[in-house]
Amino acid sequence: MLNKVPEITIYFWVIKVLATTVGETAADYLSTTLHLGLVATSFVMGAIFVVGLLVQLRTRAYVPAVYWAVVVFVSIVGTLVSDNLVDNLGIPLATTSIVFAIVLAVVFGAWWLSERTLSVHTIVTTRRELFYWAAILFTFALGTSAGDLLSEATGLGYPLAVLAFAAMIGLVALAYYGFKIDGVLAFWLAYILTRPLGASIGDLLSQSTKDGGLGWGTTATSAAFLVTIVALVIYLTLTRRDVVQVRPAPG
Repeated sequence: MLNKVPEITIYFWVIKVLATTVGETAADYLSTTLHLGLVATSFVMGAIFVVGLLVQLRTRAYVPAVYWAVVVFVSIVGTLVSDNLVDNLGIPLATTSIVFAIVLAVVFGAWWLSERTLSVHTIVTTRRELFYWAAILFTFALGTSAGDLLSEATGLGYPLAVLAFAAMIGLVALAYYGFKIDGVLAFWLAYILTRPLGASIGDLLSQSTKDGGLGWGTTATSAAFLVTIVALVIYLTLTRRDVVQVRPAPG
């Protein structure tokens, strides 16, 4: 089995933020605009995510269309997990943020004990890939809760929230390039922070002007970002610019 995930390039981070934004706006579109409600939307998207993940697990190498489709699905599901706990069950954002952080730490701990690495450059076995997707699911859920908590606690508007989360990611980049912190740690910190960044961008574009947004609406925002994701995925499929040229799975 070759590496099942893309190389970490600028394309990776751009599509990740776009997918995160779609996760926020598409969840709102399905549950609110289409009036499906959080529960029905969660069941539908949960089923689609499982099907997509099974297809991803059956591939023997990184396939851009399959991989990024699963990222979009898990982005939506992670958002819905947090929203259900907060909106339907009334659990405070501080509590869900702590719980998701603990669960994510447990996933990382189990991954490390099993594989002795958390690197995303060697997802070359099914077991590592399962740990990888579990970690991604809870980074989205944690990013949703922690991002909402920060926005609500500070009263930041959408533009300031975008700038705040972008600045945090900039600090992670500075720590990595300037102070040489561990690359795996920097990756996962940035991965968590891109979730609230994308959500803030989605809210800024989709929410009405009276609520501090630009008034695009969830339909137009979701469609625009999905089209951009598809265009980039087609480009990567044709050019293979993000394919990791590596090592087969250890015997």
